[in-house]
Amino acid sequence: MNKKVRNLSILVIVLAVISLVIGIIFIQQGYAKEAFLTNAMKQEQITIEGVDGIVDNAQKAQIAGDTVREHRHGIAPTYGDLLGDERYDPTDPTQLTYAQALNLENYLYLAVASFGVFQVVKATGAFMVLMGLALGIVGYSLRSIARG
Repeated sequence: MNKKVRNLSILVIVLAVISLVIGIIFIQQGYAKEAFLTNAMKQEQITIEGVDGIVDNAQKAQIAGDTVREHRHGIAPTYGDLLGDERYDPTDPTQLTYAQALNLENYLYLAVASFGVFQVVKATGAFMVLMGLALGIVGYSLRSIARG
């Protein structure tokens, strides 16, 4: 029985170490990618009414995206309405402005989604670290039981 418990304790400890390592990697990657996106947004220096300073975080990107969407809908409610039965004409200033607004809006909403993913990745990593610690405690407890 002690040999089975000892083997189980080793397995649990190995799983604990794996969980800790992967959790730490998740947390590190979440922070690294968030910093990358924040720096990239700062380099773009997007400023817009209703946003204090440069757009460089999820809250500001959400506000800016909503503002761009509102202005874009002032040009035409939908892309289909803008074009009617025509094809896109990049020489038409209205269509070009609409397309540029749509592109900027997508960039901002993608940033909002990305910041959300970063939060999920960091939270998942923290959970994995906690589970790794819990498994480590269980593994060492089982090891103590196996020693008798």
